[in-house]
Amino acid sequence: MISFKSDYSEGALPAILKALADTNEIQQGGYGDDDYTREAIDLIREKINHPQATVHLVSGGTQANLTFISSVLRPYESVIAATTGHIFHHETGAIEATGHKIETVFAQDGKLSPALLATFIDKVAYLHMPLPRLVYISNSTELGTHYLRAELIALWEYCQSKGLLLFLDGARLASGMQAGDLRYEDLAKYTDAFYMGGTKNGALIGEAIVINNPSLQEYFVYNLKMRGALLAKGRLLGIQFRELFRGDTYLSIGAYMNELAGKLSAGIREAGYEFLIESKTNQIFPILPRTIIARLEQKYAFYVWQPVDRERAAIRLVTSWNTATKAVEAFVEDLRACR
Repeated sequence: MISFKSDYSEGALPAILKALADTNEIQQGGYGDDDYTREAIDLIREKINHPQATVHLVSGGTQANLTFISSVLRPYESVIAATTGHIFHHETGAIEATGHKIETVFAQDGKLSPALLATFIDKVAYLHMPLPRLVYISNSTELGTHYLRAELIALWEYCQSKGLLLFLDGARLASGMQAGDLRYEDLAKYTDAFYMGGTKNGALIGEAIVINNPSLQEYFVYNLKMRGALLAKGRLLGIQFRELFRGDTYLSIGAYMNELAGKLSAGIREAGYEFLIESKTNQIFPILPRTIIARLEQKYAFYVWQPVDRERAAIRLVTSWNTATKAVEAFVEDLRACR
């Protein structure tokens, strides 16, 4: 069975496994007070050109979203997200469990814009509704789309004008950045906070929360500890992010995943099939007849994303740091043979 189900089906980059093994018997402090975590934080600050940013390493994406959002909102404040947003759709009510409502806005391509935000913000009733305080976006989105630099700047300026915080979920950040023109420095300038995904970018586990806004930095680590997100063996995260941010490793992984997804898309188009949405990232959504989907499922693992009509459905195919060209070629060949 060849899996296109996710970008975390395999373990980790060989360089990460080697670094973990090489440092295994070296004694270090706990809870992020270790040489490897400090080095990783310095590398990330250097990449984004923001020495004053605070960086916190946690184990997963839901944990990153939960710990940050819960730390900055007052009890009566809410979050705005796209209806496809991960915090709304795939995190089992983690944010709501902290007492904060998620207000959703429909976005055809999964991306929020000032115009879409205004459709909700302009209808907020004083006192009798939760007070919107934070805008949540993802790059790339759950639909495989990505934000361009001009789009992020427009969102940032709108949020600034409305007193809203802007938080970017970067679970698939490398893929999203390599699909467009966003650069590290843009993330530091045009968000209050964001996180850089490791789990879906070649690490065993781990996400790096970066807080740019100085007013949100103080005492955040207390929230991490309270919610069980501060690992005693924080070195395990530090070593991995040190390896990811040495040189161009992080973005090169994103470029590789996108390249393989592009080859997969091209082959599917040449076979005569359409897509649910246009994507240049490592998530693609071809529309196939259900009979063909059933045949492909005998050899390949993937999600059937949503029905299109009685005879067809969109599936999701995801490439990873370890996807082989021969796996892509085999899928396309088998798809053609199904016609």
